Amino acid sequence: MQLLAETAIFLGAAVVAVPVFRKLRLGAVLGFLVAGLAIGPWGLKLVTNVESILHFAELGVVLLLFIIGLELQPSRLKALRRPVFGLGSAQVGVTTAAVALTAMLLGADWRVGVIAGVALSMNSTAFVLQLLGERKQLPTRHGRSAFAIALFQDMAVIPMLALIPLLVAHEAASGSDPWLGAAKAVAVITAVIAGGRYLLRPVLRAVAESGIQEIFTAAALLVVIGTALVMQSAGLSMTLGAFLAGVLLADSEYRHEIEAAIEPFKGLLLGLFFIAVGMGVNVGLLLARPFAVLGTALALMAGKALIVFAIATITRHERESARTLAVLLAHAGEFAFVLVGLALENRLVDSATRDFLVVVVTVSMALTPPLFLLNERWSARSRQAKSRPFDAVDETDAPVIIAGIGRFGQIVSRVLSARRIAYTALDASPDQVETVRRVGRKAYYGDASRLELLRAAGAERARLLVLAIDDVEASIRTAETVRRHFPQLQILARARNRHHALQLMELGVKVIHRETLGSALEMARDVLEALGLDAEVARDTVARFRRHDDEVLHRQFAVHRDEDRMIQTSKEAAEELAGLFDSDRDNGSAGSAENPLDLARSWK
Repeated sequence: MQLLAETAIFLGAAVVAVPVFRKLRLGAVLGFLVAGLAIGPWGLKLVTNVESILHFAELGVVLLLFIIGLELQPSRLKALRRPVFGLGSAQVGVTTAAVALTAMLLGADWRVGVIAGVALSMNSTAFVLQLLGERKQLPTRHGRSAFAIALFQDMAVIPMLALIPLLVAHEAASGSDPWLGAAKAVAVITAVIAGGRYLLRPVLRAVAESGIQEIFTAAALLVVIGTALVMQSAGLSMTLGAFLAGVLLADSEYRHEIEAAIEPFKGLLLGLFFIAVGMGVNVGLLLARPFAVLGTALALMAGKALIVFAIATITRHERESARTLAVLLAHAGEFAFVLVGLALENRLVDSATRDFLVVVVTVSMALTPPLFLLNERWSARSRQAKSRPFDAVDETDAPVIIAGIGRFGQIVSRVLSARRIAYTALDASPDQVETVRRVGRKAYYGDASRLELLRAAGAERARLLVLAIDDVEASIRTAETVRRHFPQLQILARARNRHHALQLMELGVKVIHRETLGSALEMARDVLEALGLDAEVARDTVARFRRHDDEVLHRQFAVHRDEDRMIQTSKEAAEELAGLFDSDRDNGSAGSAENPLDLARSWK
């Protein structure tokens, strides 16, 4: 009963906190942390057994690494070997040395300094990957580098754990031979690779042939948890084991099915992990020694950030990418909890030092999401401030101006080029302009909503403006400028969706092409033909649908500011269209040559 109550508390806290923090653009991670702080021992005291929950919730991190491994094929992993061992070893080595030296200068024993250096050099893989994933930044340069460093840190866990017994003054405290542990680790990794290559696929194939989805999900979870436990038994990181299992299945035909089965569990358990971290914040120690805790946490983060920034700069990251990587990896990770706890067991640190370091690590983790958000905003403003000046447009008498030379505008420009019709192309993205120029077409960098640029582009002499801008707000601004200053210029506009089309109509734009409507209707026609409908009837059906939809759009324009009337109009239009085709069928007209209703029934 207590387990169910605690589960309800966790879910309730997440449901309340996470949407609020997402709405504030602070990210889900900080939402989970605050939720944990609120329900934990220093908050409402609704849940108190933090350590057991944290250990269970680490399964979420394990599943996260497994899914990342699934998406990383062996060939791609091979390509990452340089950043993994180059960036990763540099970050861990330099940070460990810097922290250890600082601790010793402050009077700590050299062994305590080494332990603190090793523990605080590590990052939270879950934090890093979740923050990057939320903002879709994993494929970026700093995203790939962060992943490489996190992967190296996971691989470095076993020598770091073996380091503790070596630092103990008397070997009896450890009770094990570190070289024997290393040999055991190599044997286990070899066994996991061999088992993954020769056993996993036949087992999954047999399970899949059963046709029972629940059994396949259970088998997928067993693969992940089993591999993680085997690796842990050899003193290795569970997350490294899960990652290795994922990589071994990355080329498997069951890859996507496994990912779909694991994903829901990963999300829930990862959220529970972040809640448990929030619950573990020792607010009492923070209140008792606020300046010492915050000062140490900020000094740690500043030092780690400077080290990562220097390494990234040396490895030729762009300044913004290097800064983002530095902010992302400035915190210390949850591995510090394990390492410092092991050091306490071996009497290398006392309980007061352990508690202090745990709070510092937790505070650094809590500060990471808001600092990452601030860095994003700073980067956006910096990009805006440093953006290059708009191009000077050559004087031209081209009859057409194309505003927006992305995937939509490029097609229009290619057709015009094929007919040798001159045009002036403008785009607010310098990257897009360079891309177009590389294939031999002329384009200018500039904001088409600016009056002086439109004048320079010949808007007073041109006949047509093709409004193909992807951003809805920029599209509306451009249409407003053209309508106000160049009323003679006819606008042919691309609309992202129905709402965008209605906004353009409000500005007096007559010719509007909704970007997905044409391709969607072609797909609908193919669907009808695949179901056996005569090709001519399918074409007629789609053409009539398009005409009717255009009529409805103009009717909705009159009421588009009234949501209730818009909904009512949509319902009436659907019934009206179905009635038209029913009428054709009853009258035996050409539009019903294959009797679509009977055809539909035959496919039910």
